[in-house]
Amino acid sequence: MAPAATALVSCNKLFVWQFGMKKSGVPLRPPMHTAPAMPCASKSPHRTYAAGEDPQKEDAVDGPLAKSMRFKGTAKLVPSDCTPAPEQSGPSSEGGVLPVACEASSGVVTQTRPLPSVLIIHTGGTLGMQTTAFDASEQLQSRFQGVVVFKSGTGGDYTKALQPGKLLLNLVTAVPELKTFANLQLKVLMNKDSCQIGPKEWIQVAHELHKRRDEFDAFVIVHGTDTMAYTASALSLMLSGFAKPIVITGSQLPLCMPRSDARQNLIDAVTCATAGFSPPHIQLEEVALCFGGVLLRGNRARKKSATIYSAFDSPTYPPLARLGVGLEWKRDALLQFEGTGDRAHRRVAYTPRLKLEPSVIRLPIVPGCDPKKAYGDLYARGVRGIVLEAFGVGNMPWTKATGWIPWLRSQRKQGMVIYLTSQCESGGLHPELYRTGSLALELGAESGPMMTPECAVVKLMLCLAHPDLPLALPIAGEL
Repeated sequence: MAPAATALVSCNKLFVWQFGMKKSGVPLRPPMHTAPAMPCASKSPHRTYAAGEDPQKEDAVDGPLAKSMRFKGTAKLVPSDCTPAPEQSGPSSEGGVLPVACEASSGVVTQTRPLPSVLIIHTGGTLGMQTTAFDASEQLQSRFQGVVVFKSGTGGDYTKALQPGKLLLNLVTAVPELKTFANLQLKVLMNKDSCQIGPKEWIQVAHELHKRRDEFDAFVIVHGTDTMAYTASALSLMLSGFAKPIVITGSQLPLCMPRSDARQNLIDAVTCATAGFSPPHIQLEEVALCFGGVLLRGNRARKKSATIYSAFDSPTYPPLARLGVGLEWKRDALLQFEGTGDRAHRRVAYTPRLKLEPSVIRLPIVPGCDPKKAYGDLYARGVRGIVLEAFGVGNMPWTKATGWIPWLRSQRKQGMVIYLTSQCESGGLHPELYRTGSLALELGAESGPMMTPECAVVKLMLCLAHPDLPLALPIAGEL
């Protein structure tokens, strides 16, 4: 087997692309060219060059793998904690790609340049789906004129045996630009349709970020679009004060499909996550959602379309950045620069809150609906929090047939926590302007600056699990 091919199939363990790294006593480049690979940009030394060597010159590396992955410098494929195969104990004459043999594990792509370190956490979603879940192209062309559709019953059917090493190689092969921004490491935390991701999974992701906070400069989370806004809200609130970039992204089409938006979304997400390490050095210090050429505050984002590439919007807050030919930041919208005077954001110490009470429900008020008949005694059935979506600025019906206030009173007496919000996407909340809104406030319903419904649900879950945390207290730019 050719050396390059052997390197691909014989080892799935911690792949490391290293520049001039000395491994197992085999000097791949002269010592003056070497520098140890470091996990964090702030600790990574600058590469030194020999006299007369052009730092801009790109050395050639032979083999099909190397042709698809070009680095400045000589790229060597060396698995971490692995030794070269016995038959290749010395430098390869085929271009320096060494075959290796070791066990399967997670994937790492590293460059010994002062680049930031980024952990990509894969949770599932459309981006990593396989083409087997879609109808054949000839069927699509004849039946749907090129529209991509799922085969019957295959929506959210992911490859169960997904391997992180293989996935990372796929990412850097399909999107080679990623390796120019950062040293990448991939963690496949789960591989789920996002409709299956809820409070349990939010806590799992938050624990992983909390555990790895000091190891990486930035984090990118690959996620399905259906519940992406919920996850973004949850992470921003649970990891208040995290103060490092956490960028969530995904795609409307899988990465393996020709017209997929996954490629650009991944590049944009890594670009935003690492923006603090290149001019003009804009450092993101919050959870953000990057999709369709915009960067949005995570707890202000909402999914607006199931089909177009610009699938997310932020109706209550301006985008943090727009990505086109360039990257245009709205600096005063970033969390650390938000507001002025009394409204200025107060930087808080990192306060992880890794518990949630999931017994929360969203209830939109429907004209003519009697809540006693429609919902009954929710508290007796285990519900502990209600996000009540009222009309306009906080109004609701007041008739004998549809008596919302008597029903709310009965729930409040038992201990139900009620957050009053609006069915409108934007605007202020002023329930005190109406009789029913005022009565709801008197009963103990809470209201305030309007949160998105997704964020309101998660904030209520968090406050129920942490009774000392007031619902109306802003902790991550959500209010």
